[in-house]
Amino acid sequence: MTCRTNPTKQPKYQIGPSKMYKSKSVCVVVPCFNEGSQIGLVVRTMPSIVDKIIIVDDKSTDETVQIALKLKNEDNRIVVVEHTENQGVGGAIASGYKYARDEDFDMAVVMAGDGQMDPENLTTLLDPVADGDCDYSKGNRFLWKNAYKMVPKTRFMGNTILSFLTKIASGYWHVSDSQTGYTVANKEVLREIDWDSMYKRYGQPNDLLIKLNIGNFRVRDVAIKPVYGVGEQSKMKVGRVIFTITNIILRGFLNRMFTKYVFRDFHPLVLFYGLSLISFLIAIVLSFRITFVWISTGQVPELTLMAFLFSLSTALQTSFFGMWFDMESNKHLR
Repeated sequence: MTCRTNPTKQPKYQIGPSKMYKSKSVCVVVPCFNEGSQIGLVVRTMPSIVDKIIIVDDKSTDETVQIALKLKNEDNRIVVVEHTENQGVGGAIASGYKYARDEDFDMAVVMAGDGQMDPENLTTLLDPVADGDCDYSKGNRFLWKNAYKMVPKTRFMGNTILSFLTKIASGYWHVSDSQTGYTVANKEVLREIDWDSMYKRYGQPNDLLIKLNIGNFRVRDVAIKPVYGVGEQSKMKVGRVIFTITNIILRGFLNRMFTKYVFRDFHPLVLFYGLSLISFLIAIVLSFRITFVWISTGQVPELTLMAFLFSLSTALQTSFFGMWFDMESNKHLR
């Protein structure tokens, strides 16, 4: 047993009446790790349309739990779930999702406990899911006007690279800002995704997008305002996690290719991607030979150079064909 739900106590009062949004019940999952300074801001600005607030404490070492329990006495929408061991942000989100699934909520929102997700954007994210236009909506800070000026440069560049790789891996070519955690999932997503198998740390958004595509769920990007400088402290070290996330993306891509385009129904795009990989490997080997001969003799072997250029052009063309087929195959999931 890795988490426990805090026993229910009769609250002193409730902050605002809870309402269903467009006849659908809404719960908000708030993953927390050492967010004692921020969790009060997140809860007290939570819109009244939210029916339940699920605060998931990921074994914090500060006063997060104590503050959450105090807030629970003020707002009877709050449920506090405590992890008995640290699982990572993905693990905290998974625990919240499982609670929402078991309680049969129509929509589950994720709003981090650091206050970086503007509650004014909540209805914008809820609308496409509530209206049945998609199964999963996610915030996209890149769509906000002048977002590149508001997002720290290191995060912007790292997110851009990971977003491009996630497009290829997930098949959602219309989606960017893959690392944002401000999302809404409908009841079908909550029921169908295996939350226990989801990656439990900072690669969770990338892993989930790949799983959503395998499940043929419709995903939509929604413009949200980037929020920084509200007292949050980033716990993600870009240099440390980018290789881990890249590995998750690669493994997820291979799993998606096999599951969707080999196991379920064969699609020629896997042949294009396979030929592209082989051609790239041949081009790499030939490039080493060209470099070795050039250093040894001062001349470039013409036949090897021609073979290198042919392999490289074949690799690029087949990868582009594979991407195009993938885009066509998934355009109905926009």
